[in-house]
Amino acid sequence: MAMKQGAVRKEYVCKWVDTPVGRLRLVASRDGLAAILWDNDRPGRVRLDIAGEAEDHPILLEAEKQLGEYFGGRRKAFDMTLDFTGTAFQKKVWAALLAIPFGETRSYGEIARQIGSPRAVRAVGAANGRNPISIIAPCHRVVGSGGSLTGFAGGLDVKARLLRLEGAEATA
Repeated sequence: MAMKQGAVRKEYVCKWVDTPVGRLRLVASRDGLAAILWDNDRPGRVRLDIAGEAEDHPILLEAEKQLGEYFGGRRKAFDMTLDFTGTAFQKKVWAALLAIPFGETRSYGEIARQIGSPRAVRAVGAANGRNPISIIAPCHRVVGSGGSLTGFAGGLDVKARLLRLEGAEATA
């Protein structure tokens, strides 16, 4: 899965889709999928200047298709270009998320060690919380050190549902 570098000024368009975990707002630029936002997302968690809706945007249609396959149990890996906008550190964390296999989890500490910043556990948690491309960049696969469910923009109940869908173990 390719990650493109974010440009200074981009035009973003969106499309709303209904899923088994609620209504999601898919956001894309011409360079790739830029965000999957929750219907009840915290304002300002992901800052993108969205120009308007585009029901027929090819990137948004492909994201909708692949998410449908994922929720239908027919897809374990996503295959599309992602257009992350964030700091260099955040992008390192988000790249680490993309490496977590379907059905597995990692702790914040494991992610910190993986990116070469073993003492940056809290910063990893903050970057994870600002992950703009939920589900595809699977921040739901990051759990507390004892396997406990911790923060998730879509809510802990949705995080638990996603992990169950993937057959992953986590404790409440």
